[in-house]
Amino acid sequence: MPLQTVFVTGATGLLGNHLVRALAGRGVQVRALVRSRDRGERQLGDLSGVELVTGDMEDVAAFAPALHGCDAVFHTAAFFRDNYKGGQHRDALRRINVDGTARLIDHAWQAGVRRFVHTSSIAVLNGEPGTLIDETRLRHAADADDYYLSKMQSDEVVLAFVREHPDMNASLVLPGWMWGPADIGPTSSGQLLLDTVRGRLPGLVPGSFSVVDARDVAQAMIAAATHGRPGERYLAAGRHMTMRELVPLIGRIAAVPTPTRSLPLALLYVLSLGYELYARLSGKPVLLSLATCRLMAREAERSRFDPAKSERELGLHFRPLAETMADTLAWYRGHGWLDAPAGA
Repeated sequence: MPLQTVFVTGATGLLGNHLVRALAGRGVQVRALVRSRDRGERQLGDLSGVELVTGDMEDVAAFAPALHGCDAVFHTAAFFRDNYKGGQHRDALRRINVDGTARLIDHAWQAGVRRFVHTSSIAVLNGEPGTLIDETRLRHAADADDYYLSKMQSDEVVLAFVREHPDMNASLVLPGWMWGPADIGPTSSGQLLLDTVRGRLPGLVPGSFSVVDARDVAQAMIAAATHGRPGERYLAAGRHMTMRELVPLIGRIAAVPTPTRSLPLALLYVLSLGYELYARLSGKPVLLSLATCRLMAREAERSRFDPAKSERELGLHFRPLAETMADTLAWYRGHGWLDAPAGA
């Protein structure tokens, strides 16, 4: 059944923005949940067929009437500040990522929605360093930080609902580290690009990552709504990269020099303490939090993911990362975040 009217949470986030645009581009009517109407109008006001719904995942009942008449719900909203704003946010992670998801899928069911696509994360998977990880390699709760645990628990909320309501076609898409234009947060990826171009990186950090374009994840979400099987996980993790590969790639595209020396993990822990203090005082995102340091240490070389299932069932493919970086850089320059290159 084709999509005609859908509901998207987190519509002003990096993924949500591109998902709304991809859906609207297909002629789908979109009800887009935004916490700030002003921000929603700035980001999505140029699109036809998009209705802004002001609301918050901490009060699903308040916007639940807008779920009526929708063919599908795409749930992209999540709280993830541990990894880019410093500090601890255990209660908020539980309220928004877990309890909010439970309320959302229940209200969607009551409104007659029978298709639900949940944004999970590669955080719910684990494997030995250097091995290829697929959707079956689930992480144990004992090996999860607060954010990872909240994503694992929100997944289980969705899967339990499917078991109790077999008519609900709910599937899960697992993105990697998302990049792309229109990252106005910015998220950690946008912050890394900005800091690299501005010459603010003191050196290269250790660790490896699975990097993916948010626009490709948006396409995976749409495919999951139309072709995904109930209760199935689908990886949209992208490509394995080390920071030693990623930062020079940004530098070549931006035509700026980049650091060549590697920073030891012990030094990064010290630096992250200063960033944590700055984050708490300013409320602004930081590139290096304690959670990020722990993540790099724990997940090194655990970022090689097998997209075979998503390629087979969803037709997923990934655009070249150089294209992603170039488009992201062009967006920041075009919107006044960065100076234009000389001669431009």
